[in-house]
Amino acid sequence: MVVRVPVLKQNIYWKLIGSETIMEYAEARQKLEDQGWIINAVVLDGRPGAKAVFADLPVQMCHYHQKAILNRYLTTKPRLEASIELRRLTSSFTKINEQKFKHILDLWYLKWSVFLKERTYQIDNPKRWHYTHRRIRSAYRSIQTNIPYLFTYQKYSNLQIPNTTNCLDGYFSHLKELTKLHRGINRITKLKMIDEILSKTDPQK
Repeated sequence: MVVRVPVLKQNIYWKLIGSETIMEYAEARQKLEDQGWIINAVVLDGRPGAKAVFADLPVQMCHYHQKAILNRYLTTKPRLEASIELRRLTSSFTKINEQKFKHILDLWYLKWSVFLKERTYQIDNPKRWHYTHRRIRSAYRSIQTNIPYLFTYQKYSNLQIPNTTNCLDGYFSHLKELTKLHRGINRITKLKMIDEILSKTDPQK
């Protein structure tokens, strides 16, 4: 788990964890604030519950991760018209504001509401059913849940909040490339090497 400051190009917190839990986010925040760091805003990748840890701060949902979530539900080449339109709509995150986006999304839902409510019943048990287009419904629900966090970077322009976690994701790619060069080393040595890399302000050093 790594916390990075894009402006400084510096990793200010990292910890080897077994799983990405909300408690880990809370611990990271507490330790950083104990060290004197003033957190003005955060950019998250959408981990459920993590936003609650920073409820008192401006929180930006990474656009890249939101689109990745939609790709899992809709695929990159959807065939159904409702999916095609929804995926096209989400490509406009950086081109419009929250109010306009919500309006267009509401129009999309109004157009496809009956379609989204279609049910599929089990042949052997007509009382059991599921929504026919569950994946599209899940994609829509994901967007609806994250709308309050997709345009934070616009609301707080003075803070210069990135709209993605690309700075950190790019650093992870760099980290993976370096560790691949030393595949034969043992776990302890590899972890020491990772610690050394993470401590560098400039990822090229």
